[in-house]
Amino acid sequence: MRPEPGRPEVGAPFFSTWRVGTPDRQQATVESIAATWEKRPWPAEGLLGYYVHTGDDGTTLLHQSQWRSEQDYEAFVKVHRQERVDEIDVAVPGIERVGLDRYRLYRSGVRPGEARVPGCVVIVEIEFEGADPERQRAWVDAVFEALESEPNPHPGGISAHFHLSTDGRKVLNYAEWESAEAHREAIGAPGNGVGSRTPQWERVQTYPGLKRSTVSRYSYVVGLVPE
Repeated sequence: MRPEPGRPEVGAPFFSTWRVGTPDRQQATVESIAATWEKRPWPAEGLLGYYVHTGDDGTTLLHQSQWRSEQDYEAFVKVHRQERVDEIDVAVPGIERVGLDRYRLYRSGVRPGEARVPGCVVIVEIEFEGADPERQRAWVDAVFEALESEPNPHPGGISAHFHLSTDGRKVLNYAEWESAEAHREAIGAPGNGVGSRTPQWERVQTYPGLKRSTVSRYSYVVGLVPE
């Protein structure tokens, strides 16, 4: 079951990253996560889906959980989270949990009539200097203006789902691509990343207060949903 980033009933989409070190440990961790979760009853009515993606660097995992509310997540943590973490850590010791970021979906863009199955998920994380929810929204709106004015859109892009962190400091774009190769081709084209050399893209890339940006590619491997 693949994630649907635009599901309207998801009130609290969360993303976190684990560093596991090697491709073998990456695979072992995925297998341990699936086994740990599948042997237990679904832990919370408010958890709508839990998905795991492997980083193409061979060392990381992206965790994507879809909650109805933050309160549902907090209740899960109190009762169910630690036993799952402990079992996974016994199977694969030494996992580095980088942190959990809480987001809200702001805007999505999907090609009309799009029916392709994504072969790659690209996570673009943007961090700003200081908290400013208005700036978060304005930057995403600027990206959509750039996309709409793009003279040479790459055909490999399928969708983009822009999330705003609840602390007002970050934007996360969950972008679905036809393949990792298509994304590499797009960022290798003339310009600074995905996008042509237009004033609209220049504004996006030099936006006031923009601190840093990172781009990571992942492959979907596990999808867990209530029965």
